[in-house]
Amino acid sequence: MRNNQRVSALCIQLSALIFFLTVPFFFTACGTDSNHFKIDGRFIHLNQGEFYVYSPDGGLDGLDTIKVNGGRFAFEMPCNRECILMLVFPNFSEQPIFAAPGETADLKGDASHLKEMEVTGTKANKMMTMFRKQIVSASPPDIVKYADQFIQDNPDSPVGAYLVSKYFMQGSPNFKRAVELIDIMQEKQKENGYLIRLRKMAENQTKGSIGSKMPVFSGVTVYGEKVTQQDLTGSKLAVLSVWSSWNFESMTMQKELKKLQRKAGGQLKLVSVCVDAFKKECINRIEQDTIKWPTICDEKMFEGDVISQTGLSAVPDNIVIQNGKIIARGLNVQELREKIESHL
Repeated sequence: MRNNQRVSALCIQLSALIFFLTVPFFFTACGTDSNHFKIDGRFIHLNQGEFYVYSPDGGLDGLDTIKVNGGRFAFEMPCNRECILMLVFPNFSEQPIFAAPGETADLKGDASHLKEMEVTGTKANKMMTMFRKQIVSASPPDIVKYADQFIQDNPDSPVGAYLVSKYFMQGSPNFKRAVELIDIMQEKQKENGYLIRLRKMAENQTKGSIGSKMPVFSGVTVYGEKVTQQDLTGSKLAVLSVWSSWNFESMTMQKELKKLQRKAGGQLKLVSVCVDAFKKECINRIEQDTIKWPTICDEKMFEGDVISQTGLSAVPDNIVIQNGKIIARGLNVQELREKIESHL
């Protein structure tokens, strides 16, 4: 009888020990520790598939893949500072996610209406979702006004860095205002290295504005050949373009440049910068599309030397040079075609 009691008591002690050991593990496994960031998401109208994620401010090394199974997906990464992640969907649209150590972002949406996607779980992501709802039916000029006001009202928010890059340094850029807004944010975010780099890029683009000389740059092609601004300034007409294998519009632009160069009969000089995370993927695309002009890919994505030296800040992006001077930059495919054809 006593032996049975001892056995029972031992079993109770062991059960209690197992409980206290496994409960902390259970809660740790279900949550996100202080050195990681997690995205939990669900889509309707997308049961199976995949999309990509990268970080324009260096929070994630290279390009990663997120797989969707049963309409749900999850992504977890080491995270020791706030950073911006960009989700790249199958239709080549992009969605910013603001990561922070120990946090989880919840994403839900309809795969057929990605613009209506909602991201919650952190203050920055909630603010970005509110901004996106605010501009859903706004005109481009009003969107810029809303972005400007948001940055002034929330200078301490990491959302501001994304907004100034998208609405003041791409498309129809206003680099002077970009510098002014970055200065406002830097008062509250003194340790934000991405803002420092954005300011430098905006300043470089101000120096490399339309009518000025092509900025000095130096890079190495995927085949080990050196390329500088002299390769472009010595030609009657030249284009420095930015592309990536995961951006449909930039690939369309490369194909258009290929056609235009063929028609130009030696009068159009081309150099490209590929912001792929892996040189191998860049080379595969070059060979597949028979791109024969110099292409630079240093695997640093938007942190590359040529990107910062020339002030290029998006994909796609471009600078058009005639006789050593910049005559246009940041054109879309149609604008680029018309500009080149009018100067040949």
